[in-house]
Amino acid sequence: MSLKEEINKISKDFENTSSEKLIDVLNQIKPHFKNELIPEYLQAKIQKIQASTDEPEKKKQCKALLPYFDWYLQGL
Repeated sequence: MSLKEEINKISKDFENTSSEKLIDVLNQIKPHFKNELIPEYLQAKIQKIQASTDEPEKKKQCKALLPYFDWYLQGL
């Protein structure tokens, strides 16, 4: 499955997508951003999410990063 297809699938079924899968996709899109600060920012957010042990909190934090999926789909 292509990255675009994964993002579309997540967008349609966010609630049933694990935080691990969301983090995996975020890690895949990080290198595509032209501005160096965005991947650094995303990495810091990903580390914060991974440090949490509460799955609902992880999902809440991942949901705040969904605009990055949209930006990727729009061609950055």
